[in-house]
Amino acid sequence: MALVAILSGAGVSPDSGIPDYRGPNGVWRTDPEAEKLVTYDFCLSHPAIRRRSWLMRRDAALRKPEPDAAHRAVAELERSGVPVRVITQNIDGLHQRAGLPDRKVLELHGTAHRVVRTRCHARSSMAGALERVEAGEADPACTACGGILKPATVMFGERLDPQVLADAMAIAEACEVFVTVGSSLQVRPAASLVGIAAGHGARLVVVNAEPTPYDELADEIVREPIGVSLPKLLAGLSGSDG
Repeated sequence: MALVAILSGAGVSPDSGIPDYRGPNGVWRTDPEAEKLVTYDFCLSHPAIRRRSWLMRRDAALRKPEPDAAHRAVAELERSGVPVRVITQNIDGLHQRAGLPDRKVLELHGTAHRVVRTRCHARSSMAGALERVEAGEADPACTACGGILKPATVMFGERLDPQVLADAMAIAEACEVFVTVGSSLQVRPAASLVGIAAGHGARLVVVNAEPTPYDELADEIVREPIGVSLPKLLAGLSGSDG
Protein backbone atom coordinates (compact mmCIF):
# COMPACT_ATOMS: atom_id res chain seq x y z
CA MET A 1 0.00 0.00 0.00
CA ALA A 2 1.06 3.58 -0.61
CA LEU A 3 2.85 5.35 2.22
CA VAL A 4 0.87 8.36 3.44
CA ALA A 5 2.79 11.16 5.13
CA ILE A 6 0.89 13.75 7.13
CA LEU A 7 2.46 17.06 8.11
CA SER A 8 0.33 18.54 10.88
CA GLY A 9 0.47 22.09 12.16
CA ALA A 10 -1.21 24.14 14.86
CA GLY A 11 -4.47 24.28 12.90
CA VAL A 12 -5.11 20.63 13.80
CA SER A 13 -5.50 21.30 17.52
CA PRO A 14 -7.86 24.29 18.09
CA ASP A 15 -10.81 21.89 18.35
CA SER A 16 -8.92 20.37 21.29
CA GLY A 17 -8.81 23.80 22.94
CA ILE A 18 -5.26 24.66 21.88
CA PRO A 19 -5.05 27.99 20.01
CA ASP A 20 -3.18 28.20 16.73
CA TYR A 21 -0.43 30.73 16.09
CA ARG A 22 -0.64 32.36 12.68
CA GLY A 23 -4.33 32.02 11.86
CA PRO A 24 -6.73 34.99 11.84
CA ASN A 25 -7.17 34.71 15.62
CA GLY A 26 -3.78 33.15 16.26
CA VAL A 27 -1.62 33.82 19.30
CA TRP A 28 1.04 35.73 17.37
CA ARG A 29 -1.56 38.08 15.89
CA THR A 30 -3.54 38.76 19.06
CA ASP A 31 -0.52 39.05 21.39
CA PRO A 32 2.75 39.90 19.59
CA GLU A 33 4.62 39.78 22.90
CA ALA A 34 3.71 36.10 23.28
CA GLU A 35 6.33 35.11 20.71
CA LYS A 36 9.05 36.16 23.18
CA LEU A 37 7.86 33.43 25.55
CA VAL A 38 8.99 30.78 23.07
CA THR A 39 12.16 32.52 21.84
CA TYR A 40 15.35 30.94 23.18
CA ASP A 41 17.45 34.07 23.67
CA PHE A 42 14.65 35.98 25.40
CA CYS A 43 13.92 33.11 27.77
CA LEU A 44 17.55 32.62 28.70
CA SER A 45 18.29 36.31 29.14
CA HIS A 46 15.16 37.65 30.85
CA PRO A 47 13.93 36.12 34.11
CA ALA A 48 10.65 38.04 33.83
CA ILE A 49 9.90 36.40 30.49
CA ARG A 50 10.77 32.98 31.93
CA ARG A 51 8.37 33.56 34.82
CA ARG A 52 5.60 34.52 32.41
CA SER A 53 6.36 31.50 30.24
CA TRP A 54 6.00 29.16 33.23
CA LEU A 55 2.59 30.65 33.96
CA MET A 56 1.65 30.12 30.31
CA ARG A 57 2.67 26.45 30.52
CA ARG A 58 0.82 26.00 33.81
CA ASP A 59 -2.36 27.43 32.30
CA ALA A 60 -1.96 25.25 29.20
CA ALA A 61 -1.67 22.13 31.37
CA LEU A 62 -4.82 23.07 33.27
CA ARG A 63 -6.81 22.96 30.02
CA LYS A 64 -6.15 19.19 29.75
CA PRO A 65 -6.68 19.03 25.97
CA GLU A 66 -8.04 15.84 24.44
CA PRO A 67 -7.58 14.55 20.86
CA ASP A 68 -10.15 15.95 18.44
CA ALA A 69 -11.74 14.55 15.29
CA ALA A 70 -8.65 15.26 13.18
CA HIS A 71 -6.28 13.42 15.54
CA ARG A 72 -8.69 10.48 15.76
CA ALA A 73 -9.03 10.34 11.98
CA VAL A 74 -5.25 10.02 11.55
CA ALA A 75 -5.12 7.23 14.13
CA GLU A 76 -8.03 5.46 12.42
CA LEU A 77 -6.22 5.62 9.08
CA GLU A 78 -3.23 3.91 10.67
CA ARG A 79 -5.44 1.25 12.26
CA SER A 80 -7.03 0.55 8.86
CA GLY A 81 -3.70 -0.85 7.69
CA VAL A 82 -2.53 2.08 5.56
CA PRO A 83 1.19 2.83 6.14
CA VAL A 84 1.13 6.22 7.88
CA ARG A 85 3.84 8.51 9.19
CA VAL A 86 3.01 11.77 10.92
CA ILE A 87 5.46 14.65 10.90
CA THR A 88 4.10 17.20 13.33
CA GLN A 89 5.02 20.77 14.12
CA ASN A 90 2.91 20.47 17.26
CA ILE A 91 4.27 19.82 20.74
CA ASP A 92 1.04 18.65 22.38
CA GLY A 93 1.37 14.87 21.95
CA LEU A 94 -2.26 14.58 20.85
CA HIS A 95 -1.51 12.32 17.87
CA GLN A 96 -0.13 9.75 20.30
CA ARG A 97 -2.98 10.30 22.74
CA ALA A 98 -5.39 9.50 19.90
CA GLY A 99 -3.73 6.10 19.49
CA LEU A 100 -0.94 6.60 16.95
CA PRO A 101 2.18 4.64 17.98
CA ASP A 102 5.12 6.79 19.11
CA ARG A 103 7.36 5.29 16.45
CA LYS A 104 5.06 6.63 13.71
CA VAL A 105 5.16 10.25 14.93
CA LEU A 106 8.07 12.60 14.31
CA GLU A 107 7.87 15.66 16.57
CA LEU A 108 9.81 18.26 14.60
CA HIS A 109 9.55 20.87 17.32
CA GLY A 110 9.92 18.57 20.31
CA THR A 111 7.44 17.96 23.11
CA ALA A 112 5.81 20.12 25.77
CA HIS A 113 5.58 17.13 28.09
CA ARG A 114 9.28 17.13 29.00
CA VAL A 115 11.77 19.72 30.22
CA VAL A 116 15.50 19.92 29.60
CA ARG A 117 18.29 21.57 31.60
CA THR A 118 20.26 24.09 29.57
CA ARG A 119 23.49 23.31 31.44
CA CYS A 120 23.63 19.56 32.10
CA HIS A 121 21.04 18.66 29.40
CA ALA A 122 19.23 16.17 31.66
CA ARG A 123 15.53 15.68 30.92
CA SER A 124 12.54 15.12 33.16
CA SER A 125 8.76 15.49 33.10
CA MET A 126 7.03 18.81 32.57
CA ALA A 127 4.51 17.74 35.21
CA GLY A 128 7.24 17.68 37.85
CA ALA A 129 8.42 21.16 36.88
CA LEU A 130 4.88 22.52 37.00
CA GLU A 131 4.42 21.05 40.47
CA ARG A 132 7.36 23.19 41.57
CA VAL A 133 5.75 26.25 39.97
CA GLU A 134 2.50 25.54 41.81
CA ALA A 135 4.49 25.20 45.04
CA GLY A 136 5.81 28.74 44.62
CA GLU A 137 8.93 28.51 42.44
CA ALA A 138 8.32 31.15 39.79
CA ASP A 139 11.40 30.14 37.78
CA PRO A 140 12.48 26.60 38.72
CA ALA A 141 16.09 25.65 38.00
CA CYS A 142 17.86 22.27 37.86
CA THR A 143 18.36 21.05 41.42
CA ALA A 144 21.64 19.35 40.44
CA CYS A 145 23.47 21.82 38.20
CA GLY A 146 21.52 25.03 38.76
CA GLY A 147 20.89 25.39 35.04
CA ILE A 148 17.77 27.00 33.62
CA LEU A 149 14.90 24.66 32.83
CA LYS A 150 13.20 24.96 29.46
CA PRO A 151 10.56 22.84 27.75
CA ALA A 152 11.93 20.08 25.51
CA THR A 153 10.63 22.01 22.54
CA VAL A 154 12.47 23.72 19.72
CA MET A 155 12.13 27.41 20.50
CA PHE A 156 12.62 30.21 18.01
CA GLY A 157 16.38 30.58 17.63
CA GLU A 158 17.10 26.87 18.17
CA ARG A 159 17.95 24.29 15.55
CA LEU A 160 15.81 21.24 14.91
CA ASP A 161 17.22 17.90 15.97
CA PRO A 162 19.23 16.92 12.86
CA GLN A 163 18.25 13.24 13.12
CA VAL A 164 14.55 14.02 13.40
CA LEU A 165 14.81 16.35 10.40
CA ALA A 166 16.72 13.74 8.38
CA ASP A 167 14.04 11.15 9.17
CA ALA A 168 11.31 13.60 8.12
CA MET A 169 13.09 14.30 4.83
CA ALA A 170 13.39 10.57 4.14
CA ILE A 171 9.65 10.15 4.71
CA ALA A 172 8.88 13.07 2.40
CA GLU A 173 11.02 11.50 -0.31
CA ALA A 174 9.48 8.03 0.07
CA CYS A 175 5.77 8.77 0.46
CA GLU A 176 3.24 8.51 -2.36
CA VAL A 177 0.71 10.81 -0.71
CA PHE A 178 1.67 13.88 1.32
CA VAL A 179 -1.09 15.63 3.27
CA THR A 180 -0.27 18.92 4.96
CA VAL A 181 -2.99 19.94 7.39
CA GLY A 182 -3.39 22.99 9.59
CA SER A 183 -0.01 24.50 8.75
CA SER A 184 0.65 27.94 7.30
CA LEU A 185 3.80 26.44 5.72
CA GLN A 186 5.72 29.58 6.60
CA VAL A 187 8.26 28.01 8.97
CA ARG A 188 11.30 26.29 7.55
CA PRO A 189 12.66 23.70 7.42
CA ALA A 190 9.28 22.07 8.12
CA ALA A 191 7.66 23.77 5.13
CA SER A 192 10.42 22.59 2.80
CA LEU A 193 9.23 19.00 3.30
CA VAL A 194 6.25 19.85 1.09
CA GLY A 195 8.50 20.74 -1.83
CA ILE A 196 10.60 17.62 -1.27
CA ALA A 197 7.53 15.38 -1.38
CA ALA A 198 6.13 17.07 -4.49
CA GLY A 199 9.53 16.93 -6.15
CA HIS A 200 9.65 13.16 -5.63
CA GLY A 201 6.26 12.64 -7.23
CA ALA A 202 3.97 12.48 -4.20
CA ARG A 203 0.34 13.50 -4.56
CA LEU A 204 0.12 16.69 -2.51
CA VAL A 205 -3.01 17.66 -0.56
CA VAL A 206 -3.12 20.99 1.31
CA VAL A 207 -5.76 21.28 4.03
CA ASN A 208 -5.69 24.77 5.51
CA ALA A 209 -8.12 27.62 6.10
CA GLU A 210 -5.88 30.20 4.43
CA PRO A 211 -3.64 30.08 1.33
CA THR A 212 -0.11 28.74 1.77
CA PRO A 213 3.08 29.35 -0.23
CA TYR A 214 2.85 25.80 -1.59
CA ASP A 215 -0.73 25.83 -2.92
CA GLU A 216 0.48 26.03 -6.52
CA LEU A 217 2.17 22.63 -6.11
CA ALA A 218 -0.94 20.97 -4.67
CA ASP A 219 -3.00 18.34 -6.45
CA GLU A 220 -5.87 19.16 -4.11
CA ILE A 221 -6.62 22.12 -1.84
CA VAL A 222 -9.19 21.87 0.97
CA ARG A 223 -10.43 24.99 2.77
CA GLU A 224 -13.24 23.39 4.77
CA PRO A 225 -12.93 23.11 8.59
CA ILE A 226 -10.31 20.51 9.45
CA GLY A 227 -12.47 18.62 11.94
CA VAL A 228 -14.92 17.85 9.15
CA SER A 229 -12.74 17.68 6.04
CA LEU A 230 -9.80 15.62 7.29
CA PRO A 231 -11.83 12.60 8.47
CA LYS A 232 -13.55 12.51 5.06
CA LEU A 233 -10.28 12.86 3.20
CA LEU A 234 -8.49 10.15 5.20
CA ALA A 235 -11.47 7.79 5.01
CA GLY A 236 -11.13 8.02 1.24
CA LEU A 237 -7.46 7.08 1.46
CA SER A 238 -8.26 4.05 3.58
CA GLY A 239 -11.00 2.91 1.20
CA SER A 240 -13.63 3.47 3.86
CA ASP A 241 -16.88 5.20 3.07
CA GLY A 242 -16.64 7.04 6.41
